[in-house]
Amino acid sequence: MSMALLVYPLSTEKALNMIDKNNTISYIVDIRSNKQGIKKEFEETFGVKVVSINTEITLKNTKRAYIRLKPEFKASEIARKLKLV
Repeated sequence: MSMALLVYPLSTEKALNMIDKNNTISYIVDIRSNKQGIKKEFEETFGVKVVSINTEITLKNTKRAYIRLKPEFKASEIARKLKLV
């Protein structure tokens, strides 16, 4: 049984700035997910390679993942696909 770990992308001002500055997409993910699972699902969904993932649990008890892509992949292209920009 596979659960969808990626819930929805963030489109806050900070998240949109990170797309251009850090080649990083911000996502709300399942609270029970781990970095390996997030990386696998993100790479399979978007056909890209991930450099690193940082996660945090917010005060609203949601989990955010900051997914940094390898330089040859552009976070801005994924943002366009997701209609964030």
